[in-house]
Amino acid sequence: MQRFLYNFTARHVPGIHEKTLISAVLLVFMATLVSLRAAPLTPAELMGRLDREIQAGLVKRDVAEQFGRYQAYATGRMDASAGSKRWSDKTGNCRLSYVDWMMRNQLKAPASAEQFTRELHQALSSGQTGLMRALDLLAAKVDLQPAAPVTFHGDTALATVSNVLTTATHLCSDALAPLSEKQLALLREKLYLLTTGGKNSLGAVWQGGKQARAVADALEQLDRQAYHQAAAVLSTLNDPDVLLQFKQLAAVGSIDYAGVEGALAAVQSTPDGVILVGGTGTNTYQLDTLTNVVAVIDVGGNDVYLEGSVTAQRPVLIVIDLAGDDIYRGQTPGIQGGAILGASLLIDVEGNDAYDAQDIAQGSCLAGVGLLFDLAGDDSYRALRRAQGQAICGPGLLLDSGGNDSYHAALWSQGVGSTLGIGVLDDLAGEDHYYAGGLYPNCYGDSPGYAGWSQGVGIGPRGTANGGIGVLLDGAGDDTYECDYFSHGGGYWFAAGFARDFGGNDKRLGSTRLGYDGLPRGERIFLRWGIAYGCHYGAGFVFDDSGDDTYGGNVVGLGFAWDIAVGALCDFGGNDHYTKIGSGQGVARQASLAILYNTGGDDVYEGTGQAMANPVVTYHPMPACGGNFSFLVDYLGQDTYGGITSNNCELVRQSPTGFLIDRAFVPSAH
Repeated sequence: MQRFLYNFTARHVPGIHEKTLISAVLLVFMATLVSLRAAPLTPAELMGRLDREIQAGLVKRDVAEQFGRYQAYATGRMDASAGSKRWSDKTGNCRLSYVDWMMRNQLKAPASAEQFTRELHQALSSGQTGLMRALDLLAAKVDLQPAAPVTFHGDTALATVSNVLTTATHLCSDALAPLSEKQLALLREKLYLLTTGGKNSLGAVWQGGKQARAVADALEQLDRQAYHQAAAVLSTLNDPDVLLQFKQLAAVGSIDYAGVEGALAAVQSTPDGVILVGGTGTNTYQLDTLTNVVAVIDVGGNDVYLEGSVTAQRPVLIVIDLAGDDIYRGQTPGIQGGAILGASLLIDVEGNDAYDAQDIAQGSCLAGVGLLFDLAGDDSYRALRRAQGQAICGPGLLLDSGGNDSYHAALWSQGVGSTLGIGVLDDLAGEDHYYAGGLYPNCYGDSPGYAGWSQGVGIGPRGTANGGIGVLLDGAGDDTYECDYFSHGGGYWFAAGFARDFGGNDKRLGSTRLGYDGLPRGERIFLRWGIAYGCHYGAGFVFDDSGDDTYGGNVVGLGFAWDIAVGALCDFGGNDHYTKIGSGQGVARQASLAILYNTGGDDVYEGTGQAMANPVVTYHPMPACGGNFSFLVDYLGQDTYGGITSNNCELVRQSPTGFLIDRAFVPSAH
């Protein structure tokens, strides 16, 4: 080989010395080897290493057959409650196949969750083509087909909007067509009241008993594919070429219109309602006074939008604001890209904007489509309940493309999916602050704290129906997360939740620091069920790709699973700090699988409760149910554990199914 290289090079580089050439070749070869070894593994590759580590550990300790019993038992419980079957208080109505698959394939679930969140964020970060791909990724997770290809280019900008309105209105009608008059009346009268309004404040319960079950049955009859198609149709207006068309509309206002403060540049009637065009001046739109208005396109100015509810009475509303520091404010449900039995789209292209609402708002839906796209600026989002990427029976999406943003809510917000819904909040860049909780009492009388049920959480209304899928994604920046009970990457009652941060030194504080109103808390700081948990046939996942991160909480969290569930917290880099938590870190109870996985960095694990696997199970029969399986796996770095052991070790934790594995290296792929 050396002689060949010398002869080949000598023909092209006359006068080169043989030893010089050989030395150069060896240096290049060694540098190539070093670079190959130093190349960081991708998250997908790291998840592959985790899977092999777990599989090998089960075999090494001779508990693989025991885990097989657990997985078979979990599968049997899913079978016993599928379709029209009932097992205890578990039923199969409104069950999503992706959640079902996760419960039946729990060792594969973490890698699937990593791939889903990564591909979804990549799509949402990739412009208009990516947005359409993202909608199809979401559709697949809630048992729907990809949307049919859609393009709308009218002769004028307003003709394009008119075409979109007509199509979206027809699709909303198609979605309701399978319902009987009785079912339709039930949803119109009771859907909001039983799921959100009234006395709803405990998290995973809908009010109304049998009537709530009838609501769930009606939701299951809806044509959800039509809603998904409506989401794709509305999203075509987010195309940069279409937005450029809007920017070229008349900018000078001269038309007075009842319900609008400030002059309009144009008013156009369509078969579906009136389209208003605001110019560069300041306008205030009384949207619920403008009951015949179905679209507002505003070219510029610091504008104010009041209310703007989307219900069966006005099933479609489009608001597009192209520039200015705007204010969106209201009290009625179904506003600011929120909808009840309809479809709503809000696009804000530029400016530092403020959104203030009560519930079903800011990319949220109850049986319908809720879309909010904010493309730039330091924005403030404030709401009470079911907001900021929340969905029941449909897609709810809040996409913020940049700026240092603030998200503030009390309950069911920031990427939450309940029955037949998929709710997503993705903030692509900036140093952001997420707050959820601080107002409503928690559902446990034996511990302090508030309810949260937010930040990448899937929830099933226990005793009524199965749950949905919630996703919270953040692209970059040093972010802060505050949340109360049952929040941040969790799944409860046949549901799945995902939270992922792709960059920055992030702080997951563990409980809100002040009350919802900004005043001192009435309850002491306490987070129960938070940061990567699965509970009662749920799956919850938290991923963090880089940065020096902190994870806080008090009890049952940081990779925790309870009662036929899977919870996984996976951090792929940085010097991370895991605070002491009552249940430990990476802990399973009542027949479940729990994982805390960390690669790279000098990490600190407070306390002594890592990877504890209690051999006692009281919810299910032993040994038939298999038991608890707990894993804490850490690769690389000089790590510190609270009083347990030195770095680089393999420990049995409480029983043979409790694994604490710390390695100074990342195992090979084979």
